[in-house]
Amino acid sequence: MAIQIGQKAPDFTLKGIQGDAPVTLASYQGQSNVVLLFFPLAFTPVCTNELCSMTEDYSRYRDLGAEVLGISVDSPFSLGAFAAQEKIGINLLSDFNREASRAFDVLYEDLLGLKGVSKRAAFVIDQQGVVRYAEVCPTPRDLPNFDAIRGILETLS
Repeated sequence: MAIQIGQKAPDFTLKGIQGDAPVTLASYQGQSNVVLLFFPLAFTPVCTNELCSMTEDYSRYRDLGAEVLGISVDSPFSLGAFAAQEKIGINLLSDFNREASRAFDVLYEDLLGLKGVSKRAAFVIDQQGVVRYAEVCPTPRDLPNFDAIRGILETLS
């Protein structure tokens, strides 16, 4: 079932890049709002563009009291190489076991013959762990509405 605005976000524990400590969504409660960006696959053109743009705008999100987490089904090692090559400055998390993607209902069963790839999606989670914005993009080529995301964050700060 799709995640709805106003509901409690499902918690997750995901591995960071190349051996970073696991990250839980619950660890941000009472500390920071969170922007979750699910993306299909590292090293693809649209994902690279999205995450490099987010890196450029990262300080704007931090100024709005938000942490930004990029999540894909790639391994932590692939994500580490991706972050290093593209100089991505946001936290990238591996949902290799697809648990977070399933919990947020953003998993393609089949994308061009690839089974279990995350859809491109964005969620804003407030400091109480409640979903304040939810967008699942119609295709992997579409990007989330970042103006709307920043607008929601402005109301939370």
